Amino acid sequence: MSNQKASFLVVANRLPVDSVTDADGNRHWRRSPGGLVTALHPVLQAEKGTWVGWAGNAGPAPEAFDLEGVRLHPVSISQAEVQRYYEGFSNASLWPLYHDAVETRTFRRSWWAAYEEVNQRFATIAAEEAAQNAVVWVQDYQLQLVPAMLRQMRPDLRIGFFLHIPFPPVELFMQMPQRVQILKGLLGADLVGFQRPFAAQNFLRLTKHLLGLQPRGHYVAVDDDLADERLVRAESFPISIDTATNESIAAEPEVIKRAEEIRNELGDPRTIILGVDRLDYTKGIELRLKAFRELLEDGELSVPDTVMVQVATPSRERVEHYMKLRNKVELEVGRINGDFGQVGGPAVHYLHQSYDRRELTALYRAADIMAVTPMRDGMNLVAKEYVSSRLDNTGALLLSEFAGAAGELHQAYQVNPHDMAALKQGFLEAMHASDTDKIKRMRAMRRHVRKHDVQRWARRFLSALGVPEQQALSRQCLGQRAEGTFTTVNEPT
Repeated sequence: MSNQKASFLVVANRLPVDSVTDADGNRHWRRSPGGLVTALHPVLQAEKGTWVGWAGNAGPAPEAFDLEGVRLHPVSISQAEVQRYYEGFSNASLWPLYHDAVETRTFRRSWWAAYEEVNQRFATIAAEEAAQNAVVWVQDYQLQLVPAMLRQMRPDLRIGFFLHIPFPPVELFMQMPQRVQILKGLLGADLVGFQRPFAAQNFLRLTKHLLGLQPRGHYVAVDDDLADERLVRAESFPISIDTATNESIAAEPEVIKRAEEIRNELGDPRTIILGVDRLDYTKGIELRLKAFRELLEDGELSVPDTVMVQVATPSRERVEHYMKLRNKVELEVGRINGDFGQVGGPAVHYLHQSYDRRELTALYRAADIMAVTPMRDGMNLVAKEYVSSRLDNTGALLLSEFAGAAGELHQAYQVNPHDMAALKQGFLEAMHASDTDKIKRMRAMRRHVRKHDVQRWARRFLSALGVPEQQALSRQCLGQRAEGTFTTVNEPT
């Protein structure tokens, strides 16, 4: 393993690898398949870059190691810090607040202390690993203090930050006791990226409201005692998927055959409604199930002509909000199946487990309607995955207005998930639309996700950060495709 400093670093809560045990009991690392990994891996390879992140297990971190041409530097996080930094401040304070306080947020001083300490650890490692004038790209809400901490130690660096989840309006952000520290942490970056334009505008408004700064356009001038004045740019860069790989998988004969098998296993219904989500209270799973139940009660839908498949990937199972949500969802599924299911034919097929990439793609191909109805979401890449899998331009996407993807996939059947009547009507509209209408909508959405893929997202961000095109950002480099073995729902961890 080389001790050479890196000219390009990614700093994220998690490393882009999974620990795997083979048949002989030997542990080794395998690259994860997420969109962020796919987009940045070729850049890291070309630049002999470093990815700094947690390996996923509490306790001492493994030694830094190389995998597929990229140096991976694990960060240690203790069990107490997992509870306070990750499950506590990140996911019980920030997550609900940033998602419009859909669930009650909790603030504890011990959680904040752990958040500061872990962020400092990430920043220190990045500072040690970075070459002179290196580019460092910090990822997501768990590490919002890292940009300022890193700039204090290494003012020579070019620092970018991207938030994968929504950024709240001024009124919500002001509830946070540590609001000034978080805002100053983000202002340590040269470029702060968001999923949607309103999020960038919220951030810039806060710099004026909280700090008295004077933003102009996409920029705000900051005096951080390290220079006379430094411009911070805040703008939206909507993330996407590895469209070409998704389409390739959807075209595989085995996947096509599996989609047909799924329809047969479900009793070959006229309409299959599919939901694929992490089991999270922001995803609107409860309301989606309630809308389906009311449509059955109203006689608008019937079993076995229509069935719902709800994949709920396990998520943060130790956090109280998530334990309660699972109970509520499973009770609602049981109620629907008790009232409307038949022997051997439930109305809702509820699957609380993760699925590999091909099985998910087969589900996408089998589904007549994909219901993506979060209460609030930064992007929701599942919507784009469904669109990219519909190679024959069939199918219908029912999409929440409050998913970031709604700002791009205008041809989806968009609904307000907070309005039960509108949600029910959205299901019926998607179900009863003509084939011509559905094909026209799907063709346009597929064209968009093909043009605006995850490689384009990475190029746009790094170009805005000031990374030269010749510095590993050529289309040839970013066009390299890589595929992992396992797939999870593409959401922040």
